Amino acid sequence: MFFDRDISGSRKVACATCHDPRFAYGPPNDLAAQLGGVAMTQHGVRAVPSLRYKDKTPPYSDLLDNPDAISVPGPGGGLDWDGRAADHAEQARGPLLDPVEMANASAAEVVAKVRVAGYAPLLRQAFGEHVFDDTATAFHAVTAALQAFQLEDISFRPYNSKFDMYTSNKKGGELTIAELRGLRVFADPNTGNCASCHYQGAGFRGSSALFTDFSYEAIGVPRNDLHATAPQANRNDIPANDTDPGRFDMGLCGPERPDHALAEDGKPSRFCGMFKAPTLRNVAVRQAFFHNGVIHTLEQAIRFYNTRDTNPELWYPTVGGKVLEPGDPGYDPDYPAYGLITTQYAKGAGTVQKYNDLPRQYWGNIDTQMPLDGRPAGSRPPMSEQDVHDLICFLNTLTDDYRPNAPPTPAQKACVG
Repeated sequence: MFFDRDISGSRKVACATCHDPRFAYGPPNDLAAQLGGVAMTQHGVRAVPSLRYKDKTPPYSDLLDNPDAISVPGPGGGLDWDGRAADHAEQARGPLLDPVEMANASAAEVVAKVRVAGYAPLLRQAFGEHVFDDTATAFHAVTAALQAFQLEDISFRPYNSKFDMYTSNKKGGELTIAELRGLRVFADPNTGNCASCHYQGAGFRGSSALFTDFSYEAIGVPRNDLHATAPQANRNDIPANDTDPGRFDMGLCGPERPDHALAEDGKPSRFCGMFKAPTLRNVAVRQAFFHNGVIHTLEQAIRFYNTRDTNPELWYPTVGGKVLEPGDPGYDPDYPAYGLITTQYAKGAGTVQKYNDLPRQYWGNIDTQMPLDGRPAGSRPPMSEQDVHDLICFLNTLTDDYRPNAPPTPAQKACVG
């Protein structure tokens, strides 16, 4: 069923279309949001997450205990970027009926397609001969079966990365010097500090090394629209952001989940702008990062964390500034090319539209943990160039299906020293 395209409205989209096992059950391309709908012309509004390593995720709570047993309880748990699905069955229901995804008009339409599928006898065997006699019962069986596949099939949690071999002291799992330095950056609260949210210790339900604490953070990711970022850097946008400049995806505050109001007791809600901290396992195979897919490489994602505050002009649009051309006084031929904004502006002219995808009244929710510590623009970033390189090397060790004797990839060759 997971691989059956016929259960979509277009008969072209299966669960595996967006959650491809070849890409750690994540998207197989760099689209910020995938195409769907009956005619396959509808754009989604969020990047597709990986489905791997979700089996230990607890249901969402506003006050979830942190698995590190030190941090205070806070928003955590649940599936999807905003945690609105309590379990895999509830999560599966969403795409099946979403008009911009699998685009079935109703649960009855899904059931009618599954009833005639080649695997229908297996559902009757598992849920009873009369499972299709009632739409509600049959649709429950469909989502329960999809949940069982994700919870029981080992391919959703293989734990066979190089890092897993290293922590298990297996031959061939030795980390290189660069990878070990990267692990230190990952854990160092004064540089990368990744471990503060992407916790790798023992956790809930017997979990370990999930590289997430299930928490939610607001980090001020740049808006993904054609107007906010350089066209050459932003090859695909969220069309809904272009159609409605006043539309803001605020995670826990909606628009997908309605249970957190925009204001609490007359004050801006503390939940607005928060999205789930995903696992970093297999992060190196992703091609679209953060909830809106505005960033497309692991290096770029790390550099956003490192320079969001010190060089916001690389990530957010500048309004009212004088554009510098080659040969102009102040033009820098070595200007960083890794940001979303590659246009140079004269110093002191124009205003950088920082946090341009979150209304100002919620800026107090922005995370200020290192490396996003709010240091002044123009100051030195928390991580050095060596730190960035080494952190990328370490994160590559979290990719599944590591083969010690296989020819090294270009990324692995770059991490030998």
